[in-house]
Amino acid sequence: MARPILLAVDDDVSVLEAVVQDLRRQYGATYRVMRAASGQAALDMLAQLKTRQEPVALLLSDQRMPGMTGVDFLERAYALYPEARRVLLTAYADTDAAIRAINTARIHYYLNKPWDPPEERLYPVLTDLLEDWRAGYRPPFEGLRVIGNRWSLKDHRLRNFLSRNHVPYRWLDIAGNEDARTLLAERGLRPEQLPAVLFPDGSTLPEADPDTLAARVGLSTQAAQEFYDMVVVGAGPAGLAAAVYGASEGLRTLVIEPDAPGGQAGSTSRIENYLGFPTGITGADLGRRAHIQASRFGAEFLTQRATGLRIDGQYRFVQLGDGREVASHVVLLALGVQYRKLGIPGAERLTGRGIYYGAALVEAAACKDEEVYVVGGANSAGQAALHFAKYACKVTMLVRGPGLSATMSKYLIDEIERTSNIVLETHTQVVEAEGEERLEALRLSGPQGEIRVPATSLFVFIGAEPGTEWLPASILRDEKGFVLAGPDLRCDGKLPDGWQEPREPFLLETSVPGVLVAGDVRHGSVKRVASAVGEGSIAVQFAHQYLAGF
Repeated sequence: MARPILLAVDDDVSVLEAVVQDLRRQYGATYRVMRAASGQAALDMLAQLKTRQEPVALLLSDQRMPGMTGVDFLERAYALYPEARRVLLTAYADTDAAIRAINTARIHYYLNKPWDPPEERLYPVLTDLLEDWRAGYRPPFEGLRVIGNRWSLKDHRLRNFLSRNHVPYRWLDIAGNEDARTLLAERGLRPEQLPAVLFPDGSTLPEADPDTLAARVGLSTQAAQEFYDMVVVGAGPAGLAAAVYGASEGLRTLVIEPDAPGGQAGSTSRIENYLGFPTGITGADLGRRAHIQASRFGAEFLTQRATGLRIDGQYRFVQLGDGREVASHVVLLALGVQYRKLGIPGAERLTGRGIYYGAALVEAAACKDEEVYVVGGANSAGQAALHFAKYACKVTMLVRGPGLSATMSKYLIDEIERTSNIVLETHTQVVEAEGEERLEALRLSGPQGEIRVPATSLFVFIGAEPGTEWLPASILRDEKGFVLAGPDLRCDGKLPDGWQEPREPFLLETSVPGVLVAGDVRHGSVKRVASAVGEGSIAVQFAHQYLAGF
């Protein structure tokens, strides 16, 4: 594969030479550095590169150039290489224009000139952007191929698992792809053995599911040790933050996650109000970054499902889906929540066959030029609608209330209003889903009464449910299943009968000493990524305090 290209653009020859030299010194071994002395020359160069199908990773442009400003160039370059990272070089006087360009030209970052020393003011920014580009870049494909059926729940779960774990794969739909049927016949497989995974070495995994595939794609399914200082159950924002802080502070830390780092947030197509990411970040990218960060500090990740929790004196044993156990002194429950299911006729039968909970990142491309329905009025629904609008011909948001202002951030509402192919239907809810092998129609109840509309895809983002049914009765929960902790454990001023410690429970400690809880699964939590990250990091301090008592 040709080395990806870094393109520097500046009409000042001396500045351009300095940029090129700095880029080559740091990235020359991995990337090819090219230059252009004007915006138009750079566009002509990009058009030629596009014709040759050469990858472009980064566009670094000065703002003040005659004929075409840097913002104008980057905005026009987006049409040729939308995935390339776009950086604007500015003088201090151009800062306001650079900030506006984050929206208008969708730039990823701006740098003030001069950037000396580059080790502090240039390379950290560019390295971060290039790592992001590489994570999303799909080179000429030589990896896994998944043959399946779009309208199969097993197929949907498998693709969701691979996508969220950043495992490159190519999906072939058996229904509309002659190559898929040919490959199936060549491997001696039958349609009832789908989904099937074809590996580059020629081997095949028929009737694949995430549990059997995890080890084959390099994910750890067995713990390296028998005992840990802290076991974190769940790798959403709270669990990942705890892993980073726990491991960096010397705790032997194990994270147990059945799906992928990021939790429910990991399926979010865009988070634009998280501190430090002015151009936004996908939930999957946030999870990937945190996973790498925690791993670098020595945290261990296990692709397994927690099925039970056993308390034996000062030891806590987390039981796993494969029958094994891992022991620790401290357990942090960072389970997150799941989208609430639609309790309407047809919903259960058609889940994964046109009705999906979350999954905007996985299914969006399959909805190209179709009409998509989104149920929900909170931020996750708004982010999904905007993502689908890039692929679908029309996105209809179905909201029970009178509008979005009570449940959605204003920046999302404004962006939805600016998106011409998103339609908002208020005071409307789904009352029935129709179809046999897949979703074919929806019955909607709204201001005009009940109507029937043809539909192939319905994405549900309504409320949250905790998956805490596997926890022992000694872990107290509220009537909805959210875990009680700290002051919330008191009832009529008294602690639970089972609390034997001579101290008050820590702020994030459950009714069992040494079992902490953080994030959305905690009773009374704020359902925001930033608050979950905060709770996960704070929980580590309580883990230290608990361990200090031994």
